[in-house]
Amino acid sequence: MENHSRDKGKATQTDNEDKDDLQSVLTLQRHLLMEAKTLDSDLDFAFQLQMQEAFSASLSVHHPSSSLDVTLSPPSDMGFDYVTLMLQDIERFEMERKDREESEEEMRRFRNDLNRSNYDQNFARYIMNVPEQEWNNYGDNYERPYDGNVVESQNEGFRVYVKGLVSEERIREMKVTVGGVGVAICDFWNNLVLELRKKLDGAEFMTGEMAGVEAVIHGLNAALSLDLKRVTLFVDDFLVYQFITGRQQPGQSKLGTKVNEVSLLQKRFTYFQPSFAARNDMSFVFKLARDAIVSQITWPVETSNGKGLKETCMICFEDTDATQMFTVDGCFHRYCFSCMKQHVEVKLLNAMVASCPHEGCNTEVTIDSCGKFLDPKLVEIMSNRKKEASIAVSEKVYCAFPRCSALMSKSEVLQYTRTVMLVAEQSGARKCVKCHRFFCIYCKVPWHFDMTCIDYKRLNPHPAREDAMLNTLATKKRWRECIKCKHVIELGGGCYHITCRCGFEFCYTCGAEWRNKKPTCSCPIWDEPNIIHNRQRRQ
Repeated sequence: MENHSRDKGKATQTDNEDKDDLQSVLTLQRHLLMEAKTLDSDLDFAFQLQMQEAFSASLSVHHPSSSLDVTLSPPSDMGFDYVTLMLQDIERFEMERKDREESEEEMRRFRNDLNRSNYDQNFARYIMNVPEQEWNNYGDNYERPYDGNVVESQNEGFRVYVKGLVSEERIREMKVTVGGVGVAICDFWNNLVLELRKKLDGAEFMTGEMAGVEAVIHGLNAALSLDLKRVTLFVDDFLVYQFITGRQQPGQSKLGTKVNEVSLLQKRFTYFQPSFAARNDMSFVFKLARDAIVSQITWPVETSNGKGLKETCMICFEDTDATQMFTVDGCFHRYCFSCMKQHVEVKLLNAMVASCPHEGCNTEVTIDSCGKFLDPKLVEIMSNRKKEASIAVSEKVYCAFPRCSALMSKSEVLQYTRTVMLVAEQSGARKCVKCHRFFCIYCKVPWHFDMTCIDYKRLNPHPAREDAMLNTLATKKRWRECIKCKHVIELGGGCYHITCRCGFEFCYTCGAEWRNKKPTCSCPIWDEPNIIHNRQRRQ
């Protein structure tokens, strides 16, 4: 153990000496280049002075009477400034070296934290297996200080989630294709260990599958940099999964070269298992890849509040403050608040659920996120619209109090009522989940505590004013009520066989049920004048 620590210390000392030597060489080279540039400038200036004196002497010989004072401006430098270019290269190299050292130091810190975590888990597992009697006698003497060495997990491996994206975006008047990679490494219990977001160089020449394979390479390299030996890789692209498992060959191409690189990286692990994951399980790493893309399509600007970022909306093509861009949950496409507000409002007016406006994307726009740019009343409409779509027609029930009229499902309101009334199902009483008042699910009126439904109807033979108006209008317009869901239907034309939106089939003339696509009544199926009238109206 002492030899290992001594060797580790020597290696660290050697690395530090190498860094100092490299820094000395760079400093010396920069100093020599600056001296060369200064000398070159001095020689050039001396040459220009000599040329000016020679030209003045020539004028005085050929034109002795001329008192013209000639001053030559220094000639423009038409040559290529190699010295400046070399100095820029040195500065760039030194910056890249510092970035690399910072990245390596960060990785070392991650490795140390990970090793300490593995050590703690292994030691805790060891203590858990100590017999109780032994622990009672010697538990206070159990010590095992962490020595900083690499600790291998016994059975558990690490989970590597990767996602690569290529997307066509807009930067001001220019369309660009950019790519991003998201990587998340978690331990066996899915605790986050490391996350990365990187841009993809050359994304304009990549397909989605190639970006996915690039993401796999970045993820495996990140795992190796943490000295991980047992990993399970998660991808949500089925074709990428086929490539890395060898079930499908990409052929002799650039993609094939990348797949071969993945195969070589796999061999450096003692355990490697690729796994195909659902899109919902990869949303967090998907967001990392989208963040890498967004970082490439924004640019800094000076604002009244200081420095900010601008981004181009893909709908209106306007340059917008990045804080005023809306991100669709799930797909993470971004549009300005103004365009999204108009898009969602149009969908609502057409009784449709709003989805992402990106071509080919069907991600639903969540109600909670729309609160950033929509009027609260519209948010409530969206919420009700979504709830209506999620509840079967036969399951819908509305609160009997007109000022509430909250929509609920029968099972939802029954479950809610059972928390305060054990005999809710037998009694027919229901407690509204919104206004918390009781109503009768059979009579559709406020709850009649001291009487049955039959007694209530005998004492209240006349319907409520609103119901009476609806019944009068229905009789006048010859509307028919579905006996199953109570939905009122108007026949615009055609036959009398009606299929309600709840699925119940009945005769429009008498309301009798249809069974097995056949009527149970003797009413005519259709009326010729009604059919002809319908055809004429269409013409």
